[in-house]
Amino acid sequence: MNKPKTSENQITSFKHLIEGFFEDTGKISAFTGKFFRVAFRPRYEHKELLNQCYLIGYKSMPLIGLTAFIMGLVLTMQLRPSLIDYGVESQLPVMVGLAIVREIGPVISALIFAGKIGSSIGAELGSMKVTEQIDAMDVSGINPFKYLVATRVLAATLMLPILTILGDAISLFGAFVGVNIRSVTSFDLFFIQVFKSLSFSDLLPAVIKTFFFGFAVGIVGCYKGFHSSKGTQGVGISANSAVVLSSVLIFIIDLLAVQITEMLGLN
Repeated sequence: MNKPKTSENQITSFKHLIEGFFEDTGKISAFTGKFFRVAFRPRYEHKELLNQCYLIGYKSMPLIGLTAFIMGLVLTMQLRPSLIDYGVESQLPVMVGLAIVREIGPVISALIFAGKIGSSIGAELGSMKVTEQIDAMDVSGINPFKYLVATRVLAATLMLPILTILGDAISLFGAFVGVNIRSVTSFDLFFIQVFKSLSFSDLLPAVIKTFFFGFAVGIVGCYKGFHSSKGTQGVGISANSAVVLSSVLIFIIDLLAVQITEMLGLN
């Protein structure tokens, strides 16, 4: 007797999930369209943009740098035994360099960025929404969308590529340390091997897609914060959902970037 009700409930919940997905997609698309309509019109919030670049970019450097160093170190130590088995241990710097620069560095940096900045933006704007600070800004003649959303999205878009490049450099240094744990390789020789294997077509797509990663993290965090509700509980939900959704978007953008670079013959 309970089976039809259970299956019916599952179908209903699935329908609600699909409807919620498409509803959120439409709202985020409209929110993104509003960003492009508002962000590049005067008056420009230069001071707030610089402040957000400092908070979003500079304040994220220690976490991304530490993660990148450990990533390069662990990747090298994990790859070494397999390369020794195949007798190509000398190719370790080449393989690590390609893996870090082309794929692992940008994606891991973006995920760390989403966890730190996406949740921070969602929680900050969510708390401002539920305490009616955003409404107060609107009443006082300040455009809250331009001041709060445009500056944070632009800062996230601009800072993530810089953080990714710095993270790649730190990760390669971690790989150099990992190589020297079991053998002795000079600094010059290691990085000559790394940069010999890299080309402009390896670096350019990796950097370009980080702009889209940063934009996705910024726009999702702002959207979730701007539409927060249900008091303090809603702020936590906004921060959590901002991280989850931006992380999913990072993987989707990365998949599209790989397909596009293959079509253009850049791989």
